Amino acid sequence: MKILIVEDEVRLADALGEIMQEEKYMVDVVYNGTDGYDYGLSGDYDVIVLDVMLPGMDGFSVVNKLRKNGVKTPVIMLTARDDVSDKITGLDQGADDYMTKPFVPKELLARIRALSRRKGEVILEELAYEDLRLVLATNDLWCGTKSIHLSFKEFELMKLFLSNPGILMSKETLIVKVWGAESDAEDNNVEAYISFLRKKLFFIGSGLTIGTVRKMGYKLEVPES
Repeated sequence: MKILIVEDEVRLADALGEIMQEEKYMVDVVYNGTDGYDYGLSGDYDVIVLDVMLPGMDGFSVVNKLRKNGVKTPVIMLTARDDVSDKITGLDQGADDYMTKPFVPKELLARIRALSRRKGEVILEELAYEDLRLVLATNDLWCGTKSIHLSFKEFELMKLFLSNPGILMSKETLIVKVWGAESDAEDNNVEAYISFLRKKLFFIGSGLTIGTVRKMGYKLEVPES
């Protein structure tokens, strides 16, 4: 299971992240609403744990914008105020559950498990588009009967491209989503991994490639003949 934690209390956010990792969950932690929205927009998470009071964009706005953009990831909202009106607002904006601080971490974990079961979706085993299949459990990229194994960064990049086919993504977006917002990764890191992926797409005989839009970014596409 992959969890996104959006919480501006750094100590609490990091503690929750450690607890989730101890449960063998994959976790991303961000500390403001703008980053929370950008990460959540990927649709890459099984559950989002979202604080209400956040810098950049409050939690109500985050969940509302995610829902308007078609992101159905279950959201648990956290608040320091035991106010019924806050809970109603959060649920009306698209949240699935609500917890008031302070809370017992075991209860949060139980609610996460319950939401993931109620998700109403089959947990994906692979991503597919056109002639490509990415097997999520093994990091193997397939085209027909031919496959190649992807490194971790190649896998994360290809997962983004297959989740957003034809969508232009900037280098900055790719760095944040694959290397992390606090990473020292630069444009040349992205360029190198895009090159690796292009060679692997060619090797397995895919009709797709990762196209470049000058000074704007990259997208998965059928190359022009």
